[in-house]
Amino acid sequence: MSKIKIFSLGGLSENGKNMYIVEVGKDIFVLDAGLKYADDKMLGVDYIIPNYDYLKENKARIKGIFVTHGHDSQMGAIPDILKDIPELDVYGTAFTIEILKNELMEEKINTDHLHVIVPYKKIEFGRISVFPVSLTHSVPGTVGYAINTPDGTIFYTGNFVFDQTMSGPYKTDIGKLAYIGKQGVLCLMSESLYADKKGYTAPNNRITSIVRETLDTCEGRILFNIFQAQIYRIQELFNEIMHTDRNVVIMGKRLENTIHQAIDMGYISFDKKRICNLHHINDANIVVIISDEREKPFSNINRIIRGYDKFIKITEEDTVVFASPVYDGMEKSATKVFDDIAKIGANLIILPLKKYLGHHASSEDLMMMINLMNPKYYFPVIGEYRHQVANAEAAKKVGIVEENILLKLNGDVVTFDKGELVENAGSIKVDDILIDGKTAGDIGELVLKDRELLSENGIVLVSATLDKATKKILSGPEILTRGFIYVKDHIDIIKEAQKISLEVIQENTKPNYVDFNKIKAGVRDKLGKYLYHETECKPMILIVIQEV
Repeated sequence: MSKIKIFSLGGLSENGKNMYIVEVGKDIFVLDAGLKYADDKMLGVDYIIPNYDYLKENKARIKGIFVTHGHDSQMGAIPDILKDIPELDVYGTAFTIEILKNELMEEKINTDHLHVIVPYKKIEFGRISVFPVSLTHSVPGTVGYAINTPDGTIFYTGNFVFDQTMSGPYKTDIGKLAYIGKQGVLCLMSESLYADKKGYTAPNNRITSIVRETLDTCEGRILFNIFQAQIYRIQELFNEIMHTDRNVVIMGKRLENTIHQAIDMGYISFDKKRICNLHHINDANIVVIISDEREKPFSNINRIIRGYDKFIKITEEDTVVFASPVYDGMEKSATKVFDDIAKIGANLIILPLKKYLGHHASSEDLMMMINLMNPKYYFPVIGEYRHQVANAEAAKKVGIVEENILLKLNGDVVTFDKGELVENAGSIKVDDILIDGKTAGDIGELVLKDRELLSENGIVLVSATLDKATKKILSGPEILTRGFIYVKDHIDIIKEAQKISLEVIQENTKPNYVDFNKIKAGVRDKLGKYLYHETECKPMILIVIQEV
């Protein structure tokens, strides 16, 4: 018998950034380690990962990171984590590890600790074992993980859907799920993203009909914007292209590598000869596939819309198809992109979210999983809190008693002792790490606040030069502004700002001493108050005083 703790470093009450910790005695098992994309308010931030100080502090006890599938929301934080903890073992199926290996090699991170697993083959850790089970999602080789303990099984689904038409590397092994359920599941951790949607997700996760209609009815070039690792959706597109005389151009090195590897590994069926290089991107009968490369959603299509891409420009003759649903929190960004394309005059096709869904479990899928697993305790994970609540409601419908449903937030610890829930189990400190491009580590809240201030109110630079010997002002103070006011229309404000700055400098300058700290504080205070009185704006004020 061991004490079992379960908690999340990310993924609860949010979309993305999934990282769940299961501790059995002294052993730590990490389930997924994902990122989430920054919204429009996080200026310059590319993505966000969970703070993983807990992993650094307890790295000797970690048995590994177990990745369910190759999407950034489940594994996007791993490169950043391995930079700090290179000895961590990472487990995943062949396609998942292949995608991850490419990213690590690109960032020159050691790949020696990546381990390819096979569904249904146990990974032994003494008295504890981890058993991967095939599940259905939009990427091949998706698995859930059963952590077998002396007190029962902890089962983590990751993302999944029940779709009887998806076979081969996408097929769910319902028999294995039922077998695990019969052995005794202590706690089922199941996704929540579509828990508020009635019925089964299938067949609304299939887009073949709208792809076929688009290819048949739209003349000229067609641009498909799609999430990078939605391999099954790309296969649906390729299936229909094979019935036409159109060829394909793939934009983005990461997407191109992923598709070519999926073809080579047998996960995508398509004639490679019909994949053309960028020289054919402006051909009249071409299909262009566009995706984002670990940046904010719509970043690449935005670059094209604004005319910053050197290979392609959208024209009135083009058709642009958004082949992936818009997730919560991205509506504002998506609407702006859609409007900009409409202004160009291109034909715009958007998949309506009510009719076309992603490969996530709706309420009936969730209830089916619960019935197969028959868990004693149920832990809704992956999704906003309202989704977790909807997931809990689905669990109640199939007989899970309310006191055995665990609605938690990131950091809340669930503890089982001898197979029974322990109340008031405490919490773990959690936080976000904000990643800007290839910047190592967190850019921090202060940097973000500075960016917000600059974006809203601009900057004012006050500069002056003093004589090193006499401390007299040789030049300035000069006032420079960026993003604050148009200088030619506000000469009087600039002159008054110079006067205020000059007074502060003179007050704090003596023949043998200059108090730079008081000058900077005084200029910021007095000039800041004046500028706010005149403009109702609070620009960032920088003071540069030099002696020559």
